[in-house]
Amino acid sequence: MLAPRFDGVRLWVREPDLAAEMRETRENRVFLPGFQLPPSVGISSDLSAAVDSADILLSVVPSAYLRGLYEQMAPMLRPETLFVSATKGLERGTLRRMSDVIAETLAPRFPARVCVLSGPTFAREVAREDPTAVVVASSDREAAQLIQTAFSGPTLRLYTSADPAGVEVGGAVKNVVAIGAGVCHGLGLGHNALAALITRGLAEISRLAAAMGGDPRTLAGLAGLGDLVLTCTGELSRNRTVGVELARGRSLDEIVASMRMVAEGVETVHAALDLARKYGVEMPITAQMHALLHEGRSPREAIRLLMDRSLKDE
Repeated sequence: MLAPRFDGVRLWVREPDLAAEMRETRENRVFLPGFQLPPSVGISSDLSAAVDSADILLSVVPSAYLRGLYEQMAPMLRPETLFVSATKGLERGTLRRMSDVIAETLAPRFPARVCVLSGPTFAREVAREDPTAVVVASSDREAAQLIQTAFSGPTLRLYTSADPAGVEVGGAVKNVVAIGAGVCHGLGLGHNALAALITRGLAEISRLAAAMGGDPRTLAGLAGLGDLVLTCTGELSRNRTVGVELARGRSLDEIVASMRMVAEGVETVHAALDLARKYGVEMPITAQMHALLHEGRSPREAIRLLMDRSLKDE
């Protein structure tokens, strides 16, 4: 998608054997089969060569590996670079948002200009050039506008936001709610249950975002409601798939072992629940998903406990 917009795009691939295959076939047969990479995209497993003198560095690594990767890259990077994070997760233990992890890691060397990119995006649909809209957020308005101009094109539209906290919380916690959506589908529940889950899931995501300094209105946009609806209803959603398979009786370990890509919600649920406790925010769906994923609670029991909660105003 970005290749036509720049003189050169370099793609870092962690696995040397996959990088070599991609250079030969111009296709990522493991993670995105069926799409040809443009000739102008350079593919390398050499991290230093990939990031050398980059004007923009876009990182989409799983949240558990983000800090380690930036620690490894730090000596190779320069302050003139704009950093864009498209990772949708929270760091377990520190409870940091991804843009904070990047800024903290690079702070001993230079103050990094960091943006976050989020919104309703399945990779296959972006790659086949379906119309897609996303948000780029940063406290540095000029940086967000530069990325908006650089990345936008005929089938990818970027909106700017000054609320990285809201955008990142929305992008991370929607994965937890999507696991619940998968449970509803796997149990054979209908549209009523799914609509209720999405709506109440959005409410608790908005509460957490506000407690962390975000604007609740952000969650009514692409990085909140838009991404939540996509991930809860789309069959390409890895997090939804986890919920479906749990409801069908498979173990979490078995499900994760069978997946080639990371379902971020499985790990994010730890940080989301810890943040809810830290800020005194009620997040019942998140709590039940944690119990389902990591405490042995059955899918039907999790649903029952959500429905049996004390009655209250909306």
